[in-house]
Amino acid sequence: MTGFDRVAMVDWSGGNDTGPRPRKDAIWMAEAGKTPVYLRNRVRAEQALSDLIADALENGQRLFLGFDFPFGYPAGFARALTGRADPFAVWRFLAERLDDTPDRNSRFHLGAELNRRFPGIGPFWFNALREDIPDLPRKDIRAGHGMAERRACEQAAKGAFSCWQLGGAGAVGGQVLTGLPVLHRLRHRFPEQIAVWPFEPLTRPVAVVEVWPSLINDVVRQVQDAGVIRDAAQVALLAAAIAALPPAVLATMLDVQSPEEGWIFGLGHEDTLRATAAELDKSALL
Repeated sequence: MTGFDRVAMVDWSGGNDTGPRPRKDAIWMAEAGKTPVYLRNRVRAEQALSDLIADALENGQRLFLGFDFPFGYPAGFARALTGRADPFAVWRFLAERLDDTPDRNSRFHLGAELNRRFPGIGPFWFNALREDIPDLPRKDIRAGHGMAERRACEQAAKGAFSCWQLGGAGAVGGQVLTGLPVLHRLRHRFPEQIAVWPFEPLTRPVAVVEVWPSLINDVVRQVQDAGVIRDAAQVALLAAAIAALPPAVLATMLDVQSPEEGWIFGLGHEDTLRATAAELDKSALL
């Protein structure tokens, strides 16, 4: 069951409120066939996501909903942290501990708390705050923590960052710590309506899928050259490209087994994604 009526993508951010004026390095959401939407903080983003899911369910539509951050950590992390090799146990753990408001969040302190549960130094690192945080190194001096540096999919994805780095250009660790609690709440707000890929069979109306817009970077650059905000271009192009995939091709891309670490949608099929994105009418997307 892989056919979808609607496809939407979200470019996440682990930072604070980015103000009323649309800008880069913020949260952007785009549904295929619609103009990208700027969301200045995670409170607004979570409400927008809830509204989108509720609307799809009310209208009997299947929704493919992509997020650009890892849904899991390298193998062994979930069991070491929660006693179970269950990514959803990690989601709950983070949701119960992260303090998050539009103007501040505790992702760096949470990283330090997680580090204290492992031997040695790490696995999390990078502190962007002025205050020093015990057990969270500013630089990568990690050692002896026992975790692999990357998931299997990140080893295969050229340029992908490790989920342990909590800040810095291109880093994704902060998005994971702030994004997974939101996904946890959405799953419980819509019980039995959301399936998370590739952890669950996609037999429910809403599929929540890990994506990485960098897989279509070459096409995104073409739109960027016209002065479009990169984050907006990424979500618009990726949503439209996935919506345009033939059902059989989409089914092949979703045929992945990775019950603990998760996977990046489209990895190994980059040429197909890029070719589909390249054929889109870009002027109609942004």
